[in-house]
Amino acid sequence: MGDVLVSGPAVRAVARQAEVVMLCGPRGADAAALLPGVHARIVWDAPWISAPAPPVHAHAVAELVAQVRAAGVDEAVILTSFHQSPLPLALLLRLAGVTRITGASVDYAGSLLDVRLRPGEDLDESIPEPERARRIAEAAGFPRDDDDRLRLGPLPDTSTLTRGTGYVVLHPGAAVPARMWTADGFARTARLLADAGRRVVISGGDAERDLARTIVSACPEAIDLTGACDLTHLAGVLAGADALVSGNTGPAHLAAAVGTPVVSLFSPVVPAERWAPYGVPVELLGDQHAACRGTRARECPVPGHPCLTSVTAEQVVAAVHRLSADRGAEMQPGARTEASERSSTHEGVSA
Repeated sequence: MGDVLVSGPAVRAVARQAEVVMLCGPRGADAAALLPGVHARIVWDAPWISAPAPPVHAHAVAELVAQVRAAGVDEAVILTSFHQSPLPLALLLRLAGVTRITGASVDYAGSLLDVRLRPGEDLDESIPEPERARRIAEAAGFPRDDDDRLRLGPLPDTSTLTRGTGYVVLHPGAAVPARMWTADGFARTARLLADAGRRVVISGGDAERDLARTIVSACPEAIDLTGACDLTHLAGVLAGADALVSGNTGPAHLAAAVGTPVVSLFSPVVPAERWAPYGVPVELLGDQHAACRGTRARECPVPGHPCLTSVTAEQVVAAVHRLSADRGAEMQPGARTEASERSSTHEGVSA
């Protein structure tokens, strides 16, 4: 989900000149449907991207080639992340008859790419992922024409789910354990927020019901929407929130796309400078210099998961109060605040 959402500025740049067919994996398909500028989607599970990876079968490859041909695609802009190669997909797109392909590759691309950016040379590898994607699109001939913020299409009214606006969303789950804060930490945060007079909403998928139960046991008044929202409705819920508290996971980017501030419990297994929520006020919590830094680990390689277990619920609640105070001031008519003008992060690192 996050990979697709951060591609939004690049997609909009392409859509100003061309009809966009977005090729993405099954976990990003719903997010692609929310992006402005996407005309159609092709959903395919790439064996070099997904984890666990699907097997490589000739019939699956042939199916992708057939779908690309049927869509009439004549040009491709491959928006890989910093650790991914565009070359396997470029090969398949060539077989599908795509005549012009742009991508970023550290490896020699031969005739697979017509426009090649070289990461670390003519493509800065320290920039946020939305900017990286947009620069790839720009190299293909689709220049920037807006402020590069993440955006979504129209969203439903979800106020009946949340009993109005002005609440804090806690999203305790993440795709991989290395990026998750503790359930007890979320539970204590919910209790402290409720004691401070804040309404608490819990979000998550069906697989996160046990996490939600832990939070609800500490804060029975919390509104538990675990398993109750598709992605469109989750975006609506986040749009009405004062802040989101989550790890480095897709809903953090979804919150950024609807303009909601994020308390980001960020495990440094990937760089925050690339993957922190983009374009909204962010309070970045967690030891960004921990031993797991840059490992891209799915399971924490350090006993005790200290990069995040060192963060306290009190720190999280203080960050929520700061962000929501800024958000309230920002929403006053005519107000100009630091929060409304910044897109950088405030880092709160525990020793």
